[in-house]
Amino acid sequence: MALKKFDSLNVIPLVDIMLVLLAIVLTTSTLIEKKLIPVNLPKAKSAKEQLRDKNIAITITKDGKLFVENRELAFDDFKTKIKSFDKNDSLLINCDKNASFNNFVKVLDTLKSNNFNNIAIVSKENE
Repeated sequence: MALKKFDSLNVIPLVDIMLVLLAIVLTTSTLIEKKLIPVNLPKAKSAKEQLRDKNIAITITKDGKLFVENRELAFDDFKTKIKSFDKNDSLLINCDKNASFNNFVKVLDTLKSNNFNNIAIVSKENE
């Protein structure tokens, strides 16, 4: 059996594979979560990366505005809104480091009084 000499390389299958990979990257990159509410998180040595499965994001800005899942709510509306959540849902509190501590305590107290136990406070990793 004689070996054939290759004069050229067929790159069409390689181009096809690269186009498929490009399509996958572009599709998944549009699904990456974008933070819409600017919050300057505090730093902590024990900060860990949170997986975002069925987490509900609660955000407190430095000027005291309260957001639930990127929708601004008054505090009374927040009390009503959390009653529709499942008690087993993970709640992530994003509180600006310059926000009033009183606002943070009010949110946390409201969650605890409604029997939410799976609560995490989001912070940046200390550099």
